[in-house]
Amino acid sequence: MPKIKTNSGAKKRFALTGTGKIKRKHAFHSHILTKKTKKQKRNLVHTGLVNAANENSVKELLCMK
Repeated sequence: MPKIKTNSGAKKRFALTGTGKIKRKHAFHSHILTKKTKKQKRNLVHTGLVNAANENSVKELLCMK
């Protein structure tokens, strides 16, 4: 049986925390930034956590299940 490969896109986009939660970056912070407010851009800088509803599918992509 061959080894299961980790999804290449997922391993670039997600990272694990020390407690096992999955960190993610916010969308809408790569281009067309002129029309967005300073507050909006500042809040998009910080990382967030993957929602519990999506956690299983992300773990599947990262071969953690």
